Amino acid sequence: MPAKPSVALKPRRPQPQRGPGEVRIIGGRFKRSKLVVTQHPGLRPTPDRVRETLFNWLGQDLTGLRCLDLFAGSGALGLEAASRGAAWVDLVECDARLARVLTEACARLGVTEARVHAQDALQFAARCAKASYGIVFIDPPFALADSGLHAAALAAASRLLPAGGMAYVEAPDARQLTAWIGGDTWNVHRQDRAGQVHYAVLQRKAEPSTAA
Repeated sequence: MPAKPSVALKPRRPQPQRGPGEVRIIGGRFKRSKLVVTQHPGLRPTPDRVRETLFNWLGQDLTGLRCLDLFAGSGALGLEAASRGAAWVDLVECDARLARVLTEACARLGVTEARVHAQDALQFAARCAKASYGIVFIDPPFALADSGLHAAALAAASRLLPAGGMAYVEAPDARQLTAWIGGDTWNVHRQDRAGQVHYAVLQRKAEPSTAA
């Protein structure tokens, strides 16, 4: 019986390597502008749906407000605020490579009312303790949710906000979010969930009166 002719196997095509991702600014003067999302452990930009809800809560026009993005990452929150008229935005990112990408994004978009700080978030907050912001964004990597970093960042934010100032925070678990915002510092302005992201806008309470 004659042997079956061998069949040449087609070589597999090499799988294309995934390049950097991207998110888009969803409102304001930079609407639809792309922000690069580099491949970096823990980098998780706030989803479009959540950002849309967040800025509905905060108001579409942030004219005159000073904003602080303590864990800037891709810049999706801080640059969204700049796009919507914020007077100034400080973008704090401890990873030097991500900070460079943020600086390039600001230059490409022509954002003159923002500055990138390649620095630890809590160290930056301590250094600018006399500064005053209208909104502070707090969104460290979810992998650090049990480290105490979120609670420490909220405590730092409370010292940078006047009474009535707003803080935004995300968490992977509703119980963690509740624990972080407990106490006498914050009122919960709005709170919601989208998939695995639990998020809230908090309002700084007034200091208790010391009058006799």
